Amino acid sequence: MFACAVLATTGATAQQGTQGVRVPVRFSAVAQDLDRGLSTPLRITIDRWSTDQVQEKLVNVLMTQGENKLLDALQGAPKVGTIGTTTSLAWDLHFARQMPGEDGGTRIVLGTDRPIAFSEQWNSARTLDYPFTVIELHVNNDGDGEGTLSFATKVIPDAKNHTVVLENWGTQRVRLTQVKREKS
Repeated sequence: MFACAVLATTGATAQQGTQGVRVPVRFSAVAQDLDRGLSTPLRITIDRWSTDQVQEKLVNVLMTQGENKLLDALQGAPKVGTIGTTTSLAWDLHFARQMPGEDGGTRIVLGTDRPIAFSEQWNSARTLDYPFTVIELHVNNDGDGEGTLSFATKVIPDAKNHTVVLENWGTQRVRLTQVKREKS
């Protein structure tokens, strides 16, 4: 598990201003699953940033009503972009925020529910307790960087620190390498 200020980041964001990454924007990346030794090319499209109001609503729902209600609220949030492999249909993203990175670049946090396979649902697999996907990108001013993808994740509120703790189903998050902003 690791602590993450995914939903609890307010104030210092550069959502619509002149700093940070302007939308719409597309990124390509290579997802490296270290548990299984697999690599897959990804495409990430961000059409717009989530508003402060959406972020505050999601934080409030998580802190007061829990993870299941957060899933409902996230699924009901407007689509902000997509993520997918180069050989599959894209999956809608419902949360996208950016903030200044520690190195002068930009930190981008994306969130959504995750696709649930029929067999997973039918068998009531334990993985159903991990319904979220959280992506974090760190890009420099040229749009190049790296990141992580937490595919099957629980989001646990830490009200004391006003953050969330992400618990992954697998032993490691998926590393995103060769992150590049695509030129229009």
